[in-house]
Amino acid sequence: MTSRPLSNRTRELSPFHVMDILAQAKALSEQGRSIIHMEVGEPDFSTADSIVSAGIEALKQGQTFYTPALGLPELREAISAYYQRKFSVQVDPERIIVTPGASGAIQLAITSLLDAGDNVLLSDPGYPCNRNIAQVLASDTVSVPVGAESYYQLNAQLAEQYWNERTRAAMVATPSNPTGTVLPLTQLRELDKCISEKGGVLIVDEIYQGLVYDSSDYTALSVSDDCFVINSFSKYFGMTGWRVGWMVVPELYVDAIDRIAQNIFLAPPTISQHAAIAAMQEDTLVEHDRRRDEFKKRRDFLLPALKQIGFDIAVEPRGAFYIYANCERFTDDSFSWVKQMLDEQGVAITPGIDFGDHQANLHCRFAYTQSLPVLEQAVDKIASFIHRSL
Repeated sequence: MTSRPLSNRTRELSPFHVMDILAQAKALSEQGRSIIHMEVGEPDFSTADSIVSAGIEALKQGQTFYTPALGLPELREAISAYYQRKFSVQVDPERIIVTPGASGAIQLAITSLLDAGDNVLLSDPGYPCNRNIAQVLASDTVSVPVGAESYYQLNAQLAEQYWNERTRAAMVATPSNPTGTVLPLTQLRELDKCISEKGGVLIVDEIYQGLVYDSSDYTALSVSDDCFVINSFSKYFGMTGWRVGWMVVPELYVDAIDRIAQNIFLAPPTISQHAAIAAMQEDTLVEHDRRRDEFKKRRDFLLPALKQIGFDIAVEPRGAFYIYANCERFTDDSFSWVKQMLDEQGVAITPGIDFGDHQANLHCRFAYTQSLPVLEQAVDKIASFIHRSL
């Protein structure tokens, strides 16, 4: 069979190296090995019963037709009420765009803000799909190396340094993946001011909002109405497989994004939207907060345990469910090292190479999306692996 041409943008997409880890873990499982999964960025809690019940009820009532491209009006109003109740921030429901997950929101943001050849500033390390989404949409990215001195986040000084004539936006995540750091509010204000003065747009990924442990949670909408704010029902709300998120945009972008959404997605998943309304009810939020407290307990165990083993963790994670650790004491090739750990000890973690280039070979990410007893087993196995390899 004659091979078909593959687009350059497809050829150039960065692979998810963690998929190699998953494939290796699956093969080991098929051999009868017990694997501890700390590589997957997905809550281990199933979706709350009240949300599931709302989805089932919507199915029973025949709510299986397309919704408006911008989402169910009732859900947009519920999200608006959530901002008012939790953050005392007024957000017009008309500015809220319901999307098929946060990834869908990022696609809409990039499409509406960047032309071919324009670029967006992204932190390195950072979530790899953001770079790939921009690339698929014929836009470019500028990877900005970040470290402990800026909480592994962009700041105004870095934006000033890396901004160029084709830069149109900068994107930050708070709490972040892979580091779990929270962007200090003062740093966010300074960054927003810098980008605004350059005529650019700040995109703030808040998909781990709600999973903040040692400081007050906030939204960038309390700082500016001119930024794009992306959120999701996946993490705090425990709805990863439902594929529903949202984005808040300045009013002048709403009509344009409506046109884009109509053509790219047509509409977000209808059943998921009906279920998401229940996710924001008071009794359901109590359950979400209980789960957040459980994640905090896990972090409070795992963080000092990893430090005691010998990992260097320069900035304490204050949100999400990740710890980004320097493993330079043990290896200068974290990808091979984590594969060896999986093979010998049955513990799967993510190599730093999945999150960028900046010192990636010296870092790895731990996801504490397992119960405390399982994390305790994992720590024992990791310590044993390190002891034997030194």
